[in-house]
Amino acid sequence: MSEKVERPRLLLVDDQALNLRILVEFLKGRFDLVVATSGEQALLRVSESLPDLILLDIMMPGMDGYEVCGRLKADPRTEAIPIIFISALDAASDESKGLGLGAVDYISKPFNPAIVVARVLNHLELKRHRDDLERLIADRTREVELTQAVTFLGMGTLAEFRDPETGNHIQRTSHYVRIIAERLAAKAGPSGAIGPRHVDLLARSAPLHDIGKVGIPDSILLKPATLTPEETRIMRRHAWLGFQALRKSVAILGATSFLDVAMDVTYTHHEHWDGSGYPRGLRGEEIPLAGRIMAIADVYDALRSRRPYKEPFNHEATLGFLREGSGTAFDPGLLDLALDAEAELAEIAERFSDEAREERSA
Repeated sequence: MSEKVERPRLLLVDDQALNLRILVEFLKGRFDLVVATSGEQALLRVSESLPDLILLDIMMPGMDGYEVCGRLKADPRTEAIPIIFISALDAASDESKGLGLGAVDYISKPFNPAIVVARVLNHLELKRHRDDLERLIADRTREVELTQAVTFLGMGTLAEFRDPETGNHIQRTSHYVRIIAERLAAKAGPSGAIGPRHVDLLARSAPLHDIGKVGIPDSILLKPATLTPEETRIMRRHAWLGFQALRKSVAILGATSFLDVAMDVTYTHHEHWDGSGYPRGLRGEEIPLAGRIMAIADVYDALRSRRPYKEPFNHEATLGFLREGSGTAFDPGLLDLALDAEAELAEIAERFSDEAREERSA
């Protein structure tokens, strides 16, 4: 049994019944047709079911074709629908105005049936190719993003395996970073410097913040006691080592927005707002945004976690420590956003606690 092929759906808009009858006569059989006799009715028909293409008269009482076109192109849901203007107007300025509003073509009355059919078919074919290309690009983008996420999560996990006491640290800090970044994006609004894509880049790059620890000797990395000044100096090299590893990736793969953010996270998450941090002693907004957010997430999680040399802080004690570091260790504006989201931070700490992981593994 052959599969039924759906015919393209056309919306025909004209206030003159005779014009609609003519259009229907030579388009029926090839397409599923819907008609509207006014601009208002055309918008209603579109809201009921999206057409594949619209043939739209310009000169109509009330809402004319130009306004209908403008409204459809301003709506993300309908902006991609091809619109062909049909009109008795034939001045170049009228055609130019229609195309400037986003229409794909302009047909003058009286109609030539063969030309109307040919142009409709051409624009439907162009739309099909455009839709196929957009789907292909979206699929490829998802594949690349998934590959990035898996690769860099794996790299971050390798660093975690060198230091088994950190448990779910990279997972928790990734969530903390996303929470703070989302608060910043919401505060900045649609015109702000940080949007959904940047928020996602920040969260996905967070697992790499300690990748440089793979270059730190076990005798220092796993030492269950306070480090000596020389050992501390060596431990602090992990920020530089991680940055160098990612910079080599850039040399091979070329710069990408993801690697740029990942390098910022890795290299600057131990910098302090007052310039007392490491490895470069950056101050204030000299520190990239990624590093400033990661610093808060990293310290919150380190304090909440058990280590061989310390017991975990509770949530309130951790917040108190963070508040004391406002304007010294931490960007005060970002810290305020984190403190506003304290309930979310606490929930992540509990849900992905190392104790919970041990219970699941048992």
